[in-house]
Amino acid sequence: MNVLAIVGSKRMGSYNLQVAQAAGELLKQRHPNVTFTILNWDDVPFMNEDSEHPEPPAIARVRQAVRNADGVWLFSPEYNHAIPGPLKNLLDWLSRPVSATEGPVIVGKPVALSGASIGMSGAEHAQEQLACMLNYLNVRVMNKPRLCIPHVGSQAKGGVLKLDASAPYLERQADAFVRFIEAAR
Repeated sequence: MNVLAIVGSKRMGSYNLQVAQAAGELLKQRHPNVTFTILNWDDVPFMNEDSEHPEPPAIARVRQAVRNADGVWLFSPEYNHAIPGPLKNLLDWLSRPVSATEGPVIVGKPVALSGASIGMSGAEHAQEQLACMLNYLNVRVMNKPRLCIPHVGSQAKGGVLKLDASAPYLERQADAFVRFIEAAR
């Protein structure tokens, strides 16, 4: 089983990146048959229909990674009670048909939603927006359980995240997502 993680923050020391890395380690321990990859999408251009065909090389690579994944796990912060702009842009690219004969690669994919924020929402507002948008795109969103980590800085020391309080919730979501993907096959 191949799980592709997409981190909505572009910051190198992002807490959401650290949560994704913890999820990858957790899956390796608990589900050795699962391959977990964090997508590098720093080179994705702004969505522009004028440059859609032929698809830019970065988009071809990202689409292939999504196509090869059995499930996609989104780890997103929340910016001003909303989805980060770069993540929305990536999802816009993934929502577009690949060609006249191939539809969007994200359609039908099982997706889990996680997020951490320095505020008290735990990125819940961004997750609600993501769920709404992904449901519209006919993505199979695992609505329960989701992982919302509020005040994420309280679980960090020197910028390094220790998921003490949130670890059981991450474990529960990881196990549930593996079952969700298996049920979708």
